[in-house]
Amino acid sequence: MSVDTKKKELIGDFARSGRAWTDGALHAFDHDFGSYSSDQKAIPYGVYDTVANEAFVYLATGADTGELAADAVRRYWYRMGQSRYSGVGGILVLADCGGSNGYRVPLYRERLHRVAQLLGIPIRVAHLPPYCSKYNPIDHRLFCHLPQAISGRLVESLSWMQLLFSKVSTRTGLRVICELARKTYQAGIKAAAEFRQNEPTERDETLGQFN
Repeated sequence: MSVDTKKKELIGDFARSGRAWTDGALHAFDHDFGSYSSDQKAIPYGVYDTVANEAFVYLATGADTGELAADAVRRYWYRMGQSRYSGVGGILVLADCGGSNGYRVPLYRERLHRVAQLLGIPIRVAHLPPYCSKYNPIDHRLFCHLPQAISGRLVESLSWMQLLFSKVSTRTGLRVICELARKTYQAGIKAAAEFRQNEPTERDETLGQFN
C-alpha cells in the first residue's frame, strides 16, 4: 500500500475554483481567512492499494501526527484489506520520508508496531528518499482526484466532504471509501521512553535508515 497526507482543507463557506450544477447562486467567501472558518480543518490521510486500485481516505481533525498515520492503516485493514488479503504473510507500506509517517518519527513507528501486533501481521515500511515524493503512487493515483470532488462546491461540514470523497471514481476503476475519525488528534504526543530505548523495529541492511 502507498500512504500519505493530503494538504489540510478548510471547512466552511469558501469559494473553490471549478464548476458545479446548482439550483441558484451560491454565496461564499472569496478569501480563506481563518476568521471566516469554523476553526476546523480536515486532514485527509490516504491509503492506496496499488494492486486493487482501491483507496481508503481517513478524514481527521486536529494535528497530523504519527498516531493518525498508524490509525489510518489500521482502519484501512478493517474496512478493506482483511477481506481481500485474508491470510497474507505481511504488509508493505510505501511512504514519504517526511511528515507524520516519516522515518524520523518515533511515534509513528511505535503506533504502527501496535497495529502490527493487533493485526498479527508483520508490517514493513519503505520510505522514499528525500525529494522523491512524486514517485509515491498515491500522489498521482488518488490525490490528484480528490480536489476535483470538491471543486466548485461549498464544503460546510466534514460529513459533506466525506460524501464527496466517497464518490470519487475513474475510468480505470478507482474506488474510494472515506471514513471520519472518531477522535481529534493532539500535537505534542511522543513515543514512550521505553519504546525508544528498546525499539523492536528491525532495520534492513540496505538503506536501513529508510527501510
